[in-house]
Amino acid sequence: MQHILIIGAGKSSTALINYLLDNAGKEQWHITIGEKDVALAESKIKGNPQAKAVTFDVFDAELLTNLVKENDLVISMLPASLHIHVARKCAELKKHFLTASYLTEEIKSLNGQFENAGKLMIMEMGLDPGIDHMSAMKVLDDLRGKGYELTGFETFTGGLVAEESVGDNPWKYKFTWNPRNVVLAGQGTCKFIQEGRYKYIPYQKLFRRTEAIYIPDYGYFEGYANRDSLAYLDVYNLRGIKTLYRGTLRRPGYCAAWDVFVQLGATDDTYQMENVSEMTHRQFINSFLSYNPQDSVELKLAHYLNLDLDNGIMFKLKWLGMFDDELVGLNQGTPAQILEHILKKKWTLDSEDKDMIVMWHKFNFLDGDKPRQIESSMVAMGDDDVNTAMSKTVGLPLAIAAKMILKDKINLTGVHVPIKKEIYEPVLDELTTTGLQFNEREVEPTFY
Repeated sequence: MQHILIIGAGKSSTALINYLLDNAGKEQWHITIGEKDVALAESKIKGNPQAKAVTFDVFDAELLTNLVKENDLVISMLPASLHIHVARKCAELKKHFLTASYLTEEIKSLNGQFENAGKLMIMEMGLDPGIDHMSAMKVLDDLRGKGYELTGFETFTGGLVAEESVGDNPWKYKFTWNPRNVVLAGQGTCKFIQEGRYKYIPYQKLFRRTEAIYIPDYGYFEGYANRDSLAYLDVYNLRGIKTLYRGTLRRPGYCAAWDVFVQLGATDDTYQMENVSEMTHRQFINSFLSYNPQDSVELKLAHYLNLDLDNGIMFKLKWLGMFDDELVGLNQGTPAQILEHILKKKWTLDSEDKDMIVMWHKFNFLDGDKPRQIESSMVAMGDDDVNTAMSKTVGLPLAIAAKMILKDKINLTGVHVPIKKEIYEPVLDELTTTGLQFNEREVEPTFY
């Protein structure tokens, strides 16, 4: 009997837990789910005799030690900043460790301990980062193996609401991941390379610089740049490439409307606002505008941002209730926290809603002197507000990797991200059987 510890039973853990429970009997696994809300963990187990739920607190050192000691492999679904506590304990007690979060320098420093213990830690084993790495490296390695010269690589991912669940929502968007991350997205200067030139987009200009991305059978999306594409020059072994660009996908029209919040300062997370308990949605917007008792909030906002009152952006803001006299519902908060709280009233998935994940890669390369271009895309659909596409694409790579490690199919030690063939090949192969499949097509090359 092999023992697996999953820490965290939130929405993003659903597919992970279901996969491991479905295979527990066949593979002779016992699964422990550690969760602050133990009733939530028990609801995910559904009475499976090869699993148990326990109350978990990452800051309870004795509890953490005992749980890690009892298990062969640990999967952390905690907030990213808390992984280090579990990682250190896994290194100390010589246990395998998996997460879907970004690799940090602090965790990278544990590489020697994991190597000496003969154990494997894989970070960034989710969707983005995760499936994006694996699907990109599969094509990049194939092109290199054929002797082609790589000239450009672009990759975009978006967590969106499915078209059938859009309804009257003019944003065509709801939260499918951590709402706070959405509100704070893009803060800081974005860095990337286009046609051999380094490019930089400051935060206040980010949502005005978008790319049109076409996905066969699903139409056009708009993409905006992620913070630091240059960090992936070495991750993907792309030094010398002419274009490297990573971004996020939204439906057309989203970015121009979201830019209103950026320009107002409503996404600022650096200070606490006053009298929040008495603040309405309308007062929140008005707090960023000049004082003029003769003009409405709508008129002041439109004038400040040079918008027409009948502009589609104003309609999007009205649909969100930004001009309503409804109380925000918080006692305190930064502008970003208040905005997030308001948005969750309209952007939270309803029980009948389905989400979707869209991922798109573009590879440019030279075949001799001939420029060529391959595009690769994946679209995943959720089943409901619990069995979401986000849960599938984050959880299934972790679950499959856990199985491969426990069956000794991945013979690596130390700290890794999934860019090696030994990791990405078996995981992608099995993901294909679950419906998470990439479709490739060659198109006429496009240039900036």
